[in-house]
Amino acid sequence: MQHVWGIGTDIIECDRIRRMIEEHGDLFLSRVYTPREIEYCQRRRYAQEHFAARWAAKEAVLKAIGTGWRKGIAFTDIEVRHHPSGRPKVAIRGYLKKVAKARGITRIVLSISHCRKFATAVAIAFCQKH
Repeated sequence: MQHVWGIGTDIIECDRIRRMIEEHGDLFLSRVYTPREIEYCQRRRYAQEHFAARWAAKEAVLKAIGTGWRKGIAFTDIEVRHHPSGRPKVAIRGYLKKVAKARGITRIVLSISHCRKFATAVAIAFCQKH
């Protein structure tokens, strides 16, 4: 049986991400997003909304795991993907994956939403109940 380890949520203004992209371009994108995420977002009509949603998702995942941004964790250690149904899912790697495993986290569920002004995400981390 699994139980909830932690819940994380985040909200961000889409214009904040748009400004970061305009000011820092590919450097910003490559530090925050994986190549798969960049390709996905850039194919969308309102790319900044999709980038903002992924930013919020990454923040929410870190809160659910209970780490926050700390040394050793990269933004790209978290990747938002999609099930064939379109539902978002999260993949973690690197140091963050080691931390999650050490805490017994076996699954993270994710919900994201966005509009022109805001993007938001909620993540729930589950672990095995002993």
